[in-house]
Amino acid sequence: MNGTFPEKVVHGGKIKQIREDTGRSVIDFSANLNPFVPVVTPDFSPDLLGSYPDDQYMVLKETISARFNRPVDEIAVGNGSIELIRVFCLATLSPGKRVRIMNPTFGEYELSARLAGGLPASPGERVQVRFICNPNNPTGDLLPRRDIIAMAGGCSGGHLFVDEAFIELSDPAQSVADVRDPALFVLRSLTKCFAVPGLRFGYAFGDSDLIRKVETIRPPWSVNTFAEQYAIAAFRMYDLLEASRSKIAREREWLVQELSRFTLTIHPSAVNFLLLTFPFDAGPLCARLLEGGVLVRDCHSFGLPNSVRIAIRTRDENCALVEVLERCLR
Repeated sequence: MNGTFPEKVVHGGKIKQIREDTGRSVIDFSANLNPFVPVVTPDFSPDLLGSYPDDQYMVLKETISARFNRPVDEIAVGNGSIELIRVFCLATLSPGKRVRIMNPTFGEYELSARLAGGLPASPGERVQVRFICNPNNPTGDLLPRRDIIAMAGGCSGGHLFVDEAFIELSDPAQSVADVRDPALFVLRSLTKCFAVPGLRFGYAFGDSDLIRKVETIRPPWSVNTFAEQYAIAAFRMYDLLEASRSKIAREREWLVQELSRFTLTIHPSAVNFLLLTFPFDAGPLCARLLEGGVLVRDCHSFGLPNSVRIAIRTRDENCALVEVLERCLR
């Protein structure tokens, strides 16, 4: 993580740009969003736009507190999960501090650590922060709750950062959002489970002293009024995500069975996406799939040049993916 100023991280979810540039109808399998999202109807009045939000976000935090049984002073909010990753790194790292990131995983951990001065740790070296994505993006691996708790117990004065952005669409019983450990910082988001990437709302749980630092570093009013009202309404619909998980699991099982006909490796997944690995560089395949109206996540940026990541979508959309993939692999 030394050297020149880092480049921005490559992300999926470029469907808006592609549709605007080409005017084509494309199905987006590159963004891992809930295809069976509960309907949320926020109580929003345009009059609210005439005032600044409460920068302490007390009503919002009280709503989160009631849902997750965590005190308000152990809750942080932000403009999407990435803002909270950045702010967490600024609060916990300084130049020369060591971090451990188990790749392949979400690239924003490394970039945020670098921007805060973090350096990669050598094997066996003591670290200030360890990053875990659970379930992991892009592999879909889900670590059991007991393993995460054991990792937190071994931090020795450092921090364990656990990103649970996809846990609601996997197995919430493995979450550690309820664990009150000074070493543990747990990140959540509404983006994936409520399929609202344009909203930009993230939240996190941690020790009150760390949360105070995070909330101080966070820019004022970074959660806009509409996002705040939507989030409050969404947390009241949170139990309906159980139906989403059941439907996703059924679609994932069906899609794995269909894809097993092709010459590829399907990484076992516990969540709403699959990592597919081919016996060749997947870049040209991604281009052919896009020509066929299907956008997938090229995994070169994860260091996996032979792989693509695909979201689990509705049955009709998943059928379309299989048909286009079959034509592209002939």
